[in-house]
Amino acid sequence: MTVPTSAAASAYQATAQLADQLGQGTKPPTGTIAEAGDSFQSLLADAVTSVAESGRNVEAQTMAASVGQADMIDVVTAVAETEVALQSMVSLRDRVIASYEEIMRMPI
Repeated sequence: MTVPTSAAASAYQATAQLADQLGQGTKPPTGTIAEAGDSFQSLLADAVTSVAESGRNVEAQTMAASVGQADMIDVVTAVAETEVALQSMVSLRDRVIASYEEIMRMPI
């Protein structure tokens, strides 16, 4: 089934307007899908930040252990925490991709 060009163009234009509003810090109208997008976006941003912080913590612990200022237990704990955070992020990514693929299989 083919989507009419005007419908695709108007959907693209609406998406571009929302992206512009978000990029400029303008809050989109309340009660829209954009609000859900904002909370999902903040959820993803928090998850990425958490993984990045865990990585920095591992680096700091490793450097401290290499100069004898930290125990190996601290390094192993930091590595395990980072591994769990990374596995969670990969799992989230896989779920998002699976959801996208399911949406793309839906008939229009």
